[in-house]
Amino acid sequence: MNSRLLPAAIQAGNGIWLFFVIYCAFLLGIGWLGRRARTAEGSLSDFYLSARSMSLWVLLPTLYATQYSGNTLVGFAAKAYRDGFTLLVCVTFMMGVVAMYLLYAPRLFALSRRHDFITTADYVHWRFGNRWLTTLVSISGIVAMANFIISNLKAIGVMTEAATAGQTPAWVGICFFAVIILIYETMGGLRSVAWTDVIQGLVLFAGCIVIFIAVILQAGGVGSMIQQIREAAPQFWDPPSLPQQIEWFSTLLIISVGIALYPHAVQRIYAARSSQALKKAFQVMVYLPLFTTLLMLSVGWIGRTRFPFLDASASESITMDLLAAIAVEVPAIQWVVFLFLAAVFSAIMSTIDSALLSISSMITQDLYRPVRPDLPEKNLTTFGKYSSFAVMAAAVLFSIFINKSIYKIIEIKLELLAQIAPAVLMGLYWRNLRAAPILWGLVIGLAVSLFFVLGSMFLPDGLIPRKPLGIHAGLLGLIINLVLVLLIQILGRNRGATNRSGLSTEE
Repeated sequence: MNSRLLPAAIQAGNGIWLFFVIYCAFLLGIGWLGRRARTAEGSLSDFYLSARSMSLWVLLPTLYATQYSGNTLVGFAAKAYRDGFTLLVCVTFMMGVVAMYLLYAPRLFALSRRHDFITTADYVHWRFGNRWLTTLVSISGIVAMANFIISNLKAIGVMTEAATAGQTPAWVGICFFAVIILIYETMGGLRSVAWTDVIQGLVLFAGCIVIFIAVILQAGGVGSMIQQIREAAPQFWDPPSLPQQIEWFSTLLIISVGIALYPHAVQRIYAARSSQALKKAFQVMVYLPLFTTLLMLSVGWIGRTRFPFLDASASESITMDLLAAIAVEVPAIQWVVFLFLAAVFSAIMSTIDSALLSISSMITQDLYRPVRPDLPEKNLTTFGKYSSFAVMAAAVLFSIFINKSIYKIIEIKLELLAQIAPAVLMGLYWRNLRAAPILWGLVIGLAVSLFFVLGSMFLPDGLIPRKPLGIHAGLLGLIINLVLVLLIQILGRNRGATNRSGLSTEE
């Protein structure tokens, strides 16, 4: 972020810190209200699933805040700046996530009500009855969610330092916001997290729309914007090449599958008050990429006309640079810069709090509870809160001190989550599917994905490709995963087949 372009009021740092304090005090107040609204003291369902009572008006914003992160406001615009109109396909990527939800969420919701699932692994254990499989699914989810926490804490530190023109070190921002999130998350669990998501989701949604309007008006309207882009970047109109099209399809699949199986997204499915509320939320969600992703892509394209020669690193701050430049030209709209910062911080915080609660639930329900099956739920809930403290402390240390080469390891998330898809999706629709094929498919799928991802990071350049055959390593792992499941299931003996299934005449 180019701090030299920031308005003087923001460069001073005092204005932005005043906003931080007021905003975080508001979030703490919501967390306290969430604690007051508890319906069952010490209940795992109450703490991790808001007593399964989430209405449409809470469910929709929290799902929205779960699907979109700080990358929406920063990453999409930067990518559009570099790659042009080919990034329009990102809109379909985000719609594909909703399509995947619709494929499995209603059926999984019905089962969760009958069997009191807390985590994704709860369903997997009920369906297949294999503790090794359950544990591996849970650990994959924990590692993926740890990525969200650490990477977003690093992002919030960078944003804090940039917003205060370097007056506040990144580690101060990381520690400050980590403490705020930890307090309201442990006060009220998912209820507090979801209620804060309502505010954060609304800020994110409003930020995308207002930022787009401000940028478009400054550009002279849509027609003028198109003409400016034609002159500044005529290559944006070039048709995509075959390798680009292959990468598009690969990205569509890995994003649709991976994001739809976020452990914190699955928890929100369990927490819905009714199947009707869940379906209505998804019906609205399918249109939100048009008002979020598409608008921020447009900001990146307009940024290319104002700052045409930024390299890949400098382009990452194109949204902030563009807004700051406009604010200098039109001081009356400096508040838009504050709105952008508010939207980014809201998106980042909503990702961290959801991931933290999800990790806590998996550690408590999937890993600790089987070891202490007779422990009362109140004690388990207390253990879950302590685990949140431990996880956040570790994440803060990692985000501040982690070596860059090690940090690349934890960028693996969609690759891991995609491998869980056969257990969830095939388990719901294939009545006689056994545990062994799913377990071996998951093990090999994870191994293949990690081989290409880690090999491309740490071996000499070009020796191991990050995207073998032009597709994502996680998608290749998923394909091999699925093939193994089919082969082992079909060729294996029928003995030991389970009759547990997501299929039911009641559904």
